Amino acid sequence: MENSDGRKKFAIAGVAGYIAPRHLGAIHALGHELTTAHDLSDSVGIMDRYFPGADFTTDWSSFERQLRRGAADYLTVCTPNHMHLPHTLAGLAAGAHVICEKPLGLTPGEIDRMIEAERSSGRNVRTILQLRLHPEIVRLKQAVAEGPADRVYDIELTYVTPRGRWYAASWKGDTARSGGVATNIGVHFYDMLLWIFGPVVQSRVHYAAADCIAGFLRLERARVRYFLSIDSRHLPHTEGGGMQAYRKLSIDTEAFDFSSGFTDLHTESYRRILAGEGFGPHDARAVVALLHDIRRTVPEGLVGDYHPMAFGLERRVHPVSTAKPSEHVG
Repeated sequence: MENSDGRKKFAIAGVAGYIAPRHLGAIHALGHELTTAHDLSDSVGIMDRYFPGADFTTDWSSFERQLRRGAADYLTVCTPNHMHLPHTLAGLAAGAHVICEKPLGLTPGEIDRMIEAERSSGRNVRTILQLRLHPEIVRLKQAVAEGPADRVYDIELTYVTPRGRWYAASWKGDTARSGGVATNIGVHFYDMLLWIFGPVVQSRVHYAAADCIAGFLRLERARVRYFLSIDSRHLPHTEGGGMQAYRKLSIDTEAFDFSSGFTDLHTESYRRILAGEGFGPHDARAVVALLHDIRRTVPEGLVGDYHPMAFGLERRVHPVSTAKPSEHVG
């Protein structure tokens, strides 16, 4: 249970991962305590920066026993995407609340299992949907809500964030474990669009490969052309080069800038979760269902309303898909 001074006790699974420092930093910034951590890798020197006195193990059974003995009020899950469900369920079964990195799950069925486990355990699951907290995104949502109810916006989303050869060799390059490139780099953008512009009416995929995806969404209040890539060749050419990533969102041909303001969003997420707020499985289900649908959709080629950056790309069948195209997300 929590310390006598009100500080919460945290455990973290996946402490050696890329995103774990954001969570460690948030726990530390808010004055709480990390008691124990787990990862299959023992390259966890980052713990010295925040919680040098915390326990660490590479043995999951030992870590789980600590949870069951009440080592933590909250389990933070930063493990690979396909492990989010079993690790979340383990945390709930041990009596801890769970804070899970995105994506909360890979299928709607996984989300439903978390909802049921919440009910049976009496504990909460929360996830990081950080763009919902970004000041510019919040203002955009308010502007859309206050605008004409029958207005439908035309949106173009472009996101290129290059990854090296390691990506394909890691779990992130395995669609069965990661959910593919749309899930890995696009989940926050898709969630933002659904949150602001309403549910999916139609979803089409024009092009899909292991490193790039392009498609079209018809939302209740928006028509969205999107292009997501981890291929550095898709970065715009700039004088002097050196561009690390490219992110562009245009709404009715006007650029929408939200390039700054990301620094403290994990900390703000934790602040709200610990105040009894935050985003749970019900909030995350729509974007998980959309990504699951995109993953199962056969690309139809460059027909209809496609993103201009998709022009010239070789048409390929999605590497893990044998499903027929789907127009509606359940």
